[in-house]
Amino acid sequence: MTRILVLGGTAFVGRAVIASALERGWDVTAFNRGISGSPPEGTKTVHGDRNNSADIAKLATAGPWDAVVDTSGYVPRNVLATAQALEPVVNRYVFMSTVSVYADWPVKPLTESSTVLECPPDADENFGEDVEDGPTKYGYQKSGCELAAQITVGRDRTTVLRPGVVLGPHEYVGRLPWWLRRVSDGGRVLSPGTPSRSIQPVDVRDLANFAVRAIEHSLPGVFNVTAPIGFDTFGGLLANCASVTQSDAEFVWARDEVLLAAGVRQWSEMPLWRVHAGVWQVSSDLAHARGLECRPLVNTVRDTWEWLKATNNLSTHERSNEIGISKTRENEILAALT
Repeated sequence: MTRILVLGGTAFVGRAVIASALERGWDVTAFNRGISGSPPEGTKTVHGDRNNSADIAKLATAGPWDAVVDTSGYVPRNVLATAQALEPVVNRYVFMSTVSVYADWPVKPLTESSTVLECPPDADENFGEDVEDGPTKYGYQKSGCELAAQITVGRDRTTVLRPGVVLGPHEYVGRLPWWLRRVSDGGRVLSPGTPSRSIQPVDVRDLANFAVRAIEHSLPGVFNVTAPIGFDTFGGLLANCASVTQSDAEFVWARDEVLLAAGVRQWSEMPLWRVHAGVWQVSSDLAHARGLECRPLVNTVRDTWEWLKATNNLSTHERSNEIGISKTRENEILAALT
């Protein structure tokens, strides 16, 4: 039986990885602090803080594992310490990274050979800088985390996954949940840009399945994990929201320049809206060639809505506070469009 360790596992990506592994009958251990929920039923749990060397050393004694999937690594020096402690007891290190490691995201189209931000593998949480419409500390440090895993475990035993926008049930940031709730409320809905703008979000379950596949097939290397370029459109996304919520919402599309002139914040006030050419132009051909499969966007929208209804989820995550335009501000812009 395949045995894996998941660092995290109670929130979004880690939870989906555990669910995918359990579906295959694998033995799964989750390591987390135990303060943000519980992993799926059937998971063994070890509580501890990955930033505490004693906790990580104790965790290593519970091994060995065929692989570790690191979904909670954000600071290079912490990932370095974790990798050093676990290297003797894991065969493969799967690190969940991000397309934000690319120097040109979101401005230019990307492949795995695109330039990556430079960050040392022992950098602390202060490394890097946030540049408007450019690199971020998050991206710099994720790049350093990748390197920490690669130099410690070896590139042949390391798999780096760089997802783009990840949606689906249990999404705590609240981007798709916000659109679903807003469309469900009906009326005139301020809609950003043009309905034909292509988008390529990946369902969290498809990302998780690919992570598990990387373990099954011992896939080394770096993979962008997104839906194919041109996968769907913003208009399609909102139409799906209307369909699954049975809403009679009227979508009022505002050109990019109108929203920008009104000071609407990209990515937050209008979730998933960003004007740069590279946002939805991330090649994931390598991952698709190695077995990544993406379900239709309508399935992601439907299942997220069903999860919202079942849980009445109201995210308390700090990033969720940034999401969505106020009704007053939306009405002001809508009035100016008529």
